[in-house]
Amino acid sequence: MKQRPIPILAPPGEDLARRVWIEHIQPAVDDGRYPIKRTPGEDVTVSADVFADGHDVLAVMLRYRPTRTNEWLETPMRFLGNDHWRASFPITSLEPYCYSVIGWVDFFATWQEEIRKKAAAGQKVESELLEGAAMVEKAADRASSLDRSQLVDRASILADRHQPAAARLETGLAPDLQALMNRYPDREGATEHPSLAVDVEPLHARFSAWYELFPRSARSYPGRSGTFGDAEGLLPYVARMGFDILYLPPIHPIGRTHRKGQNDTVVAGPDDPGSPWAIGAEEGGHDSIHQDLGTLEDFRHFVETAHTHGLMVALDIAFQCSPDHPWVREHPEWFRHRPDGTIKYAENPPKKYQDVYPLDFECRDWQNLWQVLAEIVLFWMDQGVTVFRVDNPHTKPLRFWGWLIGQIRESRPDVIFLAEAFTRPAVMYALAKAGFNQSYTYFTWRNTGQEITQYLSELTRSEVREFFRPNFFVNTPDILPEYLQFGGRPAFIARLVLAATLSSSYGVYSGFELCEAEALPGTEEYRDSEKFQLRQRDWKRPGNLTDYISRVNRIRRENPALSHNFHLRFYPVDNEQILCYGKTTPDNSNIILVAVNLDPHHAHEGWLQFPVGEFGLGESEAYQVHDLLGAGRYLWQGPRNYLRLDPSSSPAQIFLVRRRVRTERDFDYFM
Repeated sequence: MKQRPIPILAPPGEDLARRVWIEHIQPAVDDGRYPIKRTPGEDVTVSADVFADGHDVLAVMLRYRPTRTNEWLETPMRFLGNDHWRASFPITSLEPYCYSVIGWVDFFATWQEEIRKKAAAGQKVESELLEGAAMVEKAADRASSLDRSQLVDRASILADRHQPAAARLETGLAPDLQALMNRYPDREGATEHPSLAVDVEPLHARFSAWYELFPRSARSYPGRSGTFGDAEGLLPYVARMGFDILYLPPIHPIGRTHRKGQNDTVVAGPDDPGSPWAIGAEEGGHDSIHQDLGTLEDFRHFVETAHTHGLMVALDIAFQCSPDHPWVREHPEWFRHRPDGTIKYAENPPKKYQDVYPLDFECRDWQNLWQVLAEIVLFWMDQGVTVFRVDNPHTKPLRFWGWLIGQIRESRPDVIFLAEAFTRPAVMYALAKAGFNQSYTYFTWRNTGQEITQYLSELTRSEVREFFRPNFFVNTPDILPEYLQFGGRPAFIARLVLAATLSSSYGVYSGFELCEAEALPGTEEYRDSEKFQLRQRDWKRPGNLTDYISRVNRIRRENPALSHNFHLRFYPVDNEQILCYGKTTPDNSNIILVAVNLDPHHAHEGWLQFPVGEFGLGESEAYQVHDLLGAGRYLWQGPRNYLRLDPSSSPAQIFLVRRRVRTERDFDYFM
């Protein structure tokens, strides 16, 4: 029988001697392909499975640093059992961070564990004491001059056969020696996981309340377009309601060719102003101001005045053009053409947008096009704008957004981008991974308790929460949901409370506070939509929600539990029309409980199951719930408590849970 040749084996590489395995690091987006997101002041809690062969004791450290530095900071990871480890690190500055996990066999801790067991069993440990002395001597070689002498002394005691074994053993097991050895560990053979990234974003990327306003409708009397000066007059009104960001639709010149008329009619009248999203005219394009609104100087003054009221101004970025945009004449190659040579207008069958030409991001001159679009964003940043709401980003290449946002955030990490993307979940999530700080969501169409619970569980209880920041707009100029059309004032209150407390960021389009609910029949489009005509409003109209909105926004600001989404939990109620949920701070120092009647037409009641044990409360212990909306205070006891919500008076309640505290003088109070 013919003998097979013996294969030639490659020698094992030095890295194969690393015994520690590190797996399943969390958080990690797509196994670390994309960064997680945090804001300054937040912690990143990292967990991992770390193990090795045999029974040796392991040392595991969480490493982290701002990416601009090369020096790692470290904190020990805590062993939780079953090879699982956890630790946290703080984000203290607005800049990118990275983190990793490193682990090694802790031979000295393993030696301590072994010698302790042998001594307890009455076995001789002379050989082990000499082994320990050798480890301490090696640590002395790595130590600073201040600690070296202490380690040398301990090593000599461990090796001194003339001293009693018990004294030498006590020296080897002493906590202060363990602390010294931990200071100078033997990391030879350590395993380190590839580093993962953290995108650190400004606070308003995580926690913000948005208000959308058309400046051209800011004038209090009909007949002419409002100006930035008129809009300045509304800044105190918006600020009093407690909003953080004032969002303006496009403020550029509007095309005249194929201009849409009132209620989106194909033919416009002579006085119809057209849609602000049909950008560009003879007067200019994306870097110009509509002449009816004012000048560029007027806009800068508006932005500066907004800042004095504590408001940031968000500007709409819509990368599309009217047929009259200068680019159509100067760069026809930037648009898609039909076989007859004419430029294709935008369509979303059966809808047609004859007044809008989409840009061709794949044209032969795409690099110059991308560069010009980036310069548009930079131009408005120079005017003081640091927040951008991007129109339909899912209809542009994902790599374009990754490039543009990445370029800007390298030098300006304070800039915020909101994606107006009502599209497939995978695309919405991809936009977030590409760099968008926030995104519109499906919240608008989630109305039942089951729908809301399932959707919020996806957003806050899965990997999605690490990179996708939802913004719950309750309405938009394009969307008047059926729930608001037919639910009356209670529906507006219920959706406001849901949006403002389920998500740490939410928004309303002006007119919401006036409960505007008239739609074109059979649609979600507003009748007499502000997209196609000027609107004048009586901001003090009876029945308005301005005071209610102010109260909700104040509650948000005063309760840090509502500034995050990570700690959202739903609690069962034996009535499906009552949705109950809570948010807490990590240390449970702020506990918020929200109850909403989802039926805007009828009162509902039910029994809530609240897990008091999770908050350090006994099963029969009394605690106070303070209704922050209605100012009522109720004494509850145990996990099962009664709720009744009448939409005619209060379709929602926001409770602050206060626990009983006993003072040294036997005086009880709730905190």
